[in-house]
Amino acid sequence: MSSPIHPVVTVINIKALIPITLDIENGHYTAWSELFKIHCISYDVYDHLQLKKSTETPSSSDKDQAKDKTTSSPSWERLDSIILQCIYGTISTDLLHTILKPNTNAYAAWTVLANIFQDNKATRTIDINNKFANTRLEQLVLLTLFSHH
Repeated sequence: MSSPIHPVVTVINIKALIPITLDIENGHYTAWSELFKIHCISYDVYDHLQLKKSTETPSSSDKDQAKDKTTSSPSWERLDSIILQCIYGTISTDLLHTILKPNTNAYAAWTVLANIFQDNKATRTIDINNKFANTRLEQLVLLTLFSHH
């Protein structure tokens, strides 16, 4: 009897499932990351986007079950590589060059992207708040000048 194929191995066109190309300039990180999470949950690989939990020393029966899982499904590394391909295939070339590192994993790439956009979001929020404060101050000064004449 043949071993079952993991669902994520059947993904042929990731852009059909995640039609947004993540770019530093477009500000679509929230939508892109939500679509990506949905993709990973539906293909049973969401755990690749999360920090691996350390496990206690497995018992012999757990070892047998783990051995059965590895022989009946693709290895963790193979699945992780597929998730990395999906990440890399849905981001801009500039972002790809920013996050691409040898011997990385999907969780690391996912985290770097989140940090880039969360840090950028904070910076943009501060910038917008400063512009708003300055605009209000300038308008107040103009109103004061015109009201005295």
